[in-house]
Amino acid sequence: MPSFNKILIANRGEIACRVMRTAQQLGYRTVAVYSEADSEARHVQLADEAVCIGPAQVAQSYLSIEAIIAAARRTGADAVHPGYGFLSENAEFARACEAAGIVFIGPTVEAIHLMGSKRLSKIAMLDAQVPCIPGYEGAEQDDATLAREAERIGYPLMIKASAGGGGRGMRLVHEATELAAQIRTARSEAQNAFGSGELIIERAVIRPRHVEIQVFGDQHGNIVYLGERDCSVQRRHQKVVEEAPCPVMTPELRRAMGEAAVKAARTVNYVGAGTVEFLLDASGDFYFLEMNTRLQVEHPVTELITGQDLVAWQIRVAEGQPLPLAQDEIRLDGHAMEVRLYAEDPASNFLPQTGEVLRWEPSELPGIRIDHGLVEGQPVTPFYDPMLAKVIAWGATRDEARRKLVRAVEDCVLLGVNGNQRFLANLLAHPEFAAGHATTAFIGEHFSDDPSLRAHAPSATELATAAALLYQASAESRAHQAGLAGWRSAGSAGSAPWRFVLRHGEQKLAVELSVLEAGVRPRLQARVGDSDVAIALLRADGRWATLELDGVRRRVAYHHSAGRLWLYGQHGNLELLDVTHEPAGGLNAASSGTVKAPMDGAIVDVLVGEGERVAKGQLLVVLEAMKMEHPLKAGIDGVIRRVQVTAGDQVKNRQVLVEVEEQLEA
Repeated sequence: MPSFNKILIANRGEIACRVMRTAQQLGYRTVAVYSEADSEARHVQLADEAVCIGPAQVAQSYLSIEAIIAAARRTGADAVHPGYGFLSENAEFARACEAAGIVFIGPTVEAIHLMGSKRLSKIAMLDAQVPCIPGYEGAEQDDATLAREAERIGYPLMIKASAGGGGRGMRLVHEATELAAQIRTARSEAQNAFGSGELIIERAVIRPRHVEIQVFGDQHGNIVYLGERDCSVQRRHQKVVEEAPCPVMTPELRRAMGEAAVKAARTVNYVGAGTVEFLLDASGDFYFLEMNTRLQVEHPVTELITGQDLVAWQIRVAEGQPLPLAQDEIRLDGHAMEVRLYAEDPASNFLPQTGEVLRWEPSELPGIRIDHGLVEGQPVTPFYDPMLAKVIAWGATRDEARRKLVRAVEDCVLLGVNGNQRFLANLLAHPEFAAGHATTAFIGEHFSDDPSLRAHAPSATELATAAALLYQASAESRAHQAGLAGWRSAGSAGSAPWRFVLRHGEQKLAVELSVLEAGVRPRLQARVGDSDVAIALLRADGRWATLELDGVRRRVAYHHSAGRLWLYGQHGNLELLDVTHEPAGGLNAASSGTVKAPMDGAIVDVLVGEGERVAKGQLLVVLEAMKMEHPLKAGIDGVIRRVQVTAGDQVKNRQVLVEVEEQLEA
């Protein structure tokens, strides 16, 4: 029976922190690995020991098998937990651990190899008579074969990266004219993300539920299922909300799906944690999608309704111990729901965001669990997935869990980097989701016009709050420079109003602030456009401000530095720049002919050259950031005047990439 004392976690972010928590509670020493970009990350700070394994780029750090094995040898780690993503489903990594005499906390090499390929696993499931979606899973991968098979399957259909997950390398194709371009994009994205461009094609199941079964096997031949998770609410084939149990599940259907999942696991003599994913249609028929041979991002919802620690189960199984529970001993209690907090801007087509985490204060409500890897001051870089944290709620009923989760999402303070809290809160509050009716088509059919998907103009109350805080900071600074104990004389009642000009994005906004009563707790009157807001600034300590706004007392999180103010409010992170003293004309909007990088990233492809004529909407450059490819297109008809990047270049947010000169009619 294998035994070990020190576990190296071959991952980063929230999952590395989560695995460390259980490992340390069980008495194991832990080792973190980190890239140069993650030297001050939370998972590094929590570990007993940490080893730098290379530069920021994942291929040279978190995907470097040699570097991770070397780190284990250097620290004496005798077990490795891969988390999810990165090398967690890499059979070569599991084999390298085995060769080095290190226990791999996961399934066998054979199971990872087979189930890690959508193509091979589907063939195995068909042989085992597990229900599967009709499609093509053959070895011939040339365009002509794929086009021929697509015609046989019929449209709409799904193209999927055989080695992939997380929505990468996946495309929905509605008609034959789209097929060639979508195959090319899916193959490129799959190759970049997973090192394999192999694809499968399946008939598209319209408006299904995405339901997955958590399975667990030990080294003694025992395999159980721990209920199901509904992951139907998705965007770009990536899960947004996960919950357990499934809102439409019956005991009979749960048993049928659970037994099918166990049959799939038993086909490969499965050991450890795994998830068998199915599509469930409106008639109650279900179809095998894939098996993930690792811990899932959404495993906490299963933990909350079963009362079990799945990482502890993984460690126990890796040591050769039997499963803690038999199938008839597993109980489900209450309802749990999870959302993923991303560094992204829903109002800008969910563009990933980069920057410094200036404030992070997760919700501390009872019944709420926050899994995260954040510390204040750390950078959010373009090199990794933009997920920052998971917010999970448990309730006695589904609606109680949903209601708690809405509040918890709204209460998680994140400043410095845009997050998707408002999108998540609005989604959870939507009547269709609240009623339990959401399918994989929910966002497209019911949520495409939500206000969270549009740019938010700061409200009069938010601008008044900002002006009051900037007034306080300015008055305190003047008083300090004058050597005074207080700042009472900095702005006296009845004096000329203070005028602030605040920049939000490309927009300038004016606020006029009258001092009605000066002092440590000033009373102010703000004028924003045609609106007046009465303000009493009761307290402000650099992190939280307590204000009375038109007679209503509120507590607001904020951060102020170098003329830049971040407020956390109903719409999440609001960034305002004080340009009151900026010379007139200092803000010039970029020409629509200038193509800038929407975030830090790497140039994958440049499709145009200088002097070339282009049309509005034509693809010019492909940028890769946070594991996704982002097409950048021409904003006008014209001629390429300058191309300032080549494939392989690393670029910064708002860096000019291509300039298009408009060609006017003679």
